[in-house]
Amino acid sequence: MQSHKELKVWQYAIDMAVEIQNVTRSYPKEEIFGMVSQMRRAATSISMNIAEGYARGTDKEILHFLYIASGSASELDTQLILSYRFGFIDAETNSRLSEQLTIIRKMLNSLITSVKARITNEKVYQQNNKTTKQQNN
Repeated sequence: MQSHKELKVWQYAIDMAVEIQNVTRSYPKEEIFGMVSQMRRAATSISMNIAEGYARGTDKEILHFLYIASGSASELDTQLILSYRFGFIDAETNSRLSEQLTIIRKMLNSLITSVKARITNEKVYQQNNKTTKQQNN
């Protein structure tokens, strides 16, 4: 199994977290414990949950943490919309960050689909193996 650091989605999520950190520096000071804190946590949560899932090692756990990462990406998507509507970021920044996040979300969805397929294939393999052993007895 590959390291999480080799995954493009993890690398992109790291870049996104850095970008969110930089962008939120210009938010109003009264948002430091509100929107800024929530956006930074959601952005860092994406890469951290990918890493944690891969550290656990089983496909079932990887899938669990990929779903959490996907939820954090959705949370960040909403926060970007709100940031734009509140006037904290301009249209260009919103568009650029939203496009980056869309790429991450698509990559996460593809990875989730792939891991689910591995789980399904393993279940089929185990079932076929069990049936073969029963027939041989």
